[in-house]
Amino acid sequence: MDALLRPLERLGRRSLQVVSGFGYGGMLLLESLYFTAWGWRIGQPVRLRLVLEQMRQVGVDAIPIVCLLAFTIGIMLGIQFVAALSDFGAESQVVMAAGKSIMREFGALITAIVVAGRSGSSFAARIGSMNVSQEIDALAVIGIEPVRYLVAPALIAMLVMVPTLTLFANAVALLGAALYSAGPLDISVQAYLVQTLNLLEPRDLWEGFSKSFVFALLITLIGVGTGFSVSGGAEGVGRATTRAVVLSISAIVVADMLFSFFLNR
Repeated sequence: MDALLRPLERLGRRSLQVVSGFGYGGMLLLESLYFTAWGWRIGQPVRLRLVLEQMRQVGVDAIPIVCLLAFTIGIMLGIQFVAALSDFGAESQVVMAAGKSIMREFGALITAIVVAGRSGSSFAARIGSMNVSQEIDALAVIGIEPVRYLVAPALIAMLVMVPTLTLFANAVALLGAALYSAGPLDISVQAYLVQTLNLLEPRDLWEGFSKSFVFALLITLIGVGTGFSVSGGAEGVGRATTRAVVLSISAIVVADMLFSFFLNR
């Protein structure tokens, strides 16, 4: 009997952990929004200096790697679409296929994965180290709300910089697709880009940007939530950092699938 109940017990505990994780993330989000909107009224304002510092770390420092990977993705999509559509004599559709794929899907996705690896892990490691060394308790003792000081600036920075990085990624990926595809399609790079802009619709841009906002929320809440739950010293910080990256990327992929399903029906 115990052999039958033990797997159910583990499943129940895992399910409870997932539900509690969603609840904890929701509370962090609500508290962050509260301190952002009303913190100055209760003597707990979100400092602009902290927000700008997080924006630099999250966004500005990530521009080179995001642009490099986006350029590579653009070339890869150009190669794949030219090879696939030429089999059906539909080379003229390469421009539309590559443009819509980048704007709707790959620009936001590659940006979110890079940011999850850089900033999501950074949030978990930083807050986890502070939690282990009891610095978070010290902040509370001296009257500084940990969520206001640690979470709200990161959340604001992510909501601003992830869509901005997505814009950079879209532009660079389109350029990469143009540089490769211009030769097989026998058109200039300028003509390719002009044709892409003429074929794209506002919905294509909106879909990618709406994804980037959701991805920013997921990365931030998973990163900081994992950091706050760290225990077990340095080893626990390492586990939390790995867990934050894995959970963030998994959540990004699942959210992207849901977006694609509901927005393209």
